Amino acid sequence: MSDKREPPLYPFETRLAASWPPEDWKDLTVLVAVSGGGDSVALLRGLAALKLPGEGRLIAAHVNHKLRGADSDADQAFVQQLCRQVELACEVATVTVDPTAGSQGIEATARRVRYAAMEEMAGRLGARFVVTAHTADDQAETILHRILRGTGIRGLSGMSRSRRLGPATLLRPLLGTARAELAAYLRDRQQPFRTDVSNYDVRFTRNRIRKELLPRLAAHYNPTIVDALLRLGELAGESQSLIDVMVCDVAQRCLRHVGRDEVRLDLNILAAQPLHLVREVLMEVWRQQGWPLVAMGFAEWGLLAAMISATTKQSTDGPRKRMFPGAIVAEIREDALYVRLSSLTFHQT
Repeated sequence: MSDKREPPLYPFETRLAASWPPEDWKDLTVLVAVSGGGDSVALLRGLAALKLPGEGRLIAAHVNHKLRGADSDADQAFVQQLCRQVELACEVATVTVDPTAGSQGIEATARRVRYAAMEEMAGRLGARFVVTAHTADDQAETILHRILRGTGIRGLSGMSRSRRLGPATLLRPLLGTARAELAAYLRDRQQPFRTDVSNYDVRFTRNRIRKELLPRLAAHYNPTIVDALLRLGELAGESQSLIDVMVCDVAQRCLRHVGRDEVRLDLNILAAQPLHLVREVLMEVWRQQGWPLVAMGFAEWGLLAAMISATTKQSTDGPRKRMFPGAIVAEIREDALYVRLSSLTFHQT
């Protein structure tokens, strides 16, 4: 009988296993998004330590944005060397991001092309999951960022633990784990990682929140501000889940026609709902149709809801036809609200 025993798990690895049991993915192909930074390196090392024998593969996915010249290439080389060290395959995608897009534009564009690259990898490799290293600190920063920009209940819930990403599921198993715990894990394992100096550039709003606002709030207002924001996100998520059930019910009852470019809704059923629920149903229609949501702010949703309200009150004050961002036309005709994609311009009536 052999006396060989598996080495004990580090505390972080035990926590990761509880968050996402390795039995659930041992026979599946999993892509792990690895930038080379501390959080993603910790996630890769943790998953590699937990991987059980099975038919599945654990593959690192690195996206080189080419935004920092030699540093970007050094990040890629580091990730590739790390994968050789832990005997994992490494997929690399090189993408182009316009460096003149402005601070917020660069962040948003880099995020979009990064996820697009990982979606392509997942489809090509048959991956069931794409796993990212977003932490509890990232979640708190996201919620605070959305509060500052203006958001609703859905936005207050922060990042979801999982969502669809093309043929795969994007999973964030570390949303309940503090960044400090990952740092301690890397120290214990004496595992180096790369530092992205752009994360310290306070021209970016997200960096100012992380480096300036959150520390100031913790020092002068609430030392447990991160926990408070996480609780807010959890409560908002629970509330949004209840709202989603009601939205689904109302949408099923009021949708009379759904086409590729046009939706018809029963005006009487829609107008009988509370204003917040009306807005949520309309947002769900936008999402299902793939129409642009970002440009639809609170004012735009309010204008659309006002059209519905004015019509049911038999008011003649408001317009019965209006153009919204993305060339989306909303029109009241008899007892129905028609919303359609249009390339034509018109005069409001």
